[in-house]
This record gives sequence, structure tokens and C-alpha cells, in this order.
Amino acid sequence: MRIGELARRTGVSERSLRYYGEQALLVPERTPGGYRDYPEWAVDRVIHIQELFAAGLSSKKIAHLLPCMRDVDGGANEFATPELVSELAAERDRINRTITDLVRSREVLDEVLDRASERFRVTDAEVD
Repeated sequence: MRIGELARRTGVSERSLRYYGEQALLVPERTPGGYRDYPEWAVDRVIHIQELFAAGLSSKKIAHLLPCMRDVDGGANEFATPELVSELAAERDRINRTITDLVRSREVLDEVLDRASERFRVTDAEVD
């Protein structure tokens, strides 16, 4: 399929798909006319790439990981190594730390909002 069709089916821009090619995350075949030609499995691959980016992984880390993943379900394939498992566990731990920090930040913001709202409610009551 051509790049436009892959973009339509995955919801990813053509520009992003070209970037994936530059980073060796998704390398298409080329037609005799020089057009990019993607196989059917590229749809699953693009979805997995998007998921990994959303998880905060860098394109370098994703390029290292992709050869160890099956395209259909994203599970590990025969090329997965114990080192890869360790790297993924470290990424998961990093994400968990980020979540903890974000929850803490939200709690602080909630406290500030509560106090500010309380202050304005008191001020409004005093005016009446």
C-alpha cells in the first residue's frame, strides 16, 4: 500500500511515516517509480510504534525493540533477549516514577484550588 493509504488506516501523518523510515522504524519497499510501498503488516507496526512513543520511549529505543516484537500482537518474538527484558523493565519503572510525580503534582494543585475556591466562597458570602 502507498503511504497515503497507510496514513489513512493508522491515523498517522505521512510526515510521521517518513520519519519512521528515516529512523529505520518502518522501512518500505520502493516501486520502480520510487514510491513507498508498505506491506499489510505495516499497519500493526505503525500502531505499535505509536504505542511505544506514547509510553515515552525514544525512537532509538524503539528501533532497538521492534526487531524483538511480533507485528500482529506486539508480543516478544524469538529475537527477544534477557537484556531487552531488563531494558523494558527499566522503562516501565521510569514511567511509574513519572506517574507518581504527576499524581503528586495533581494533589498539590488540588490543594491550591481548594484553598483558592474556599477563599472566594468566603469573600462572596461576606459581600451578601
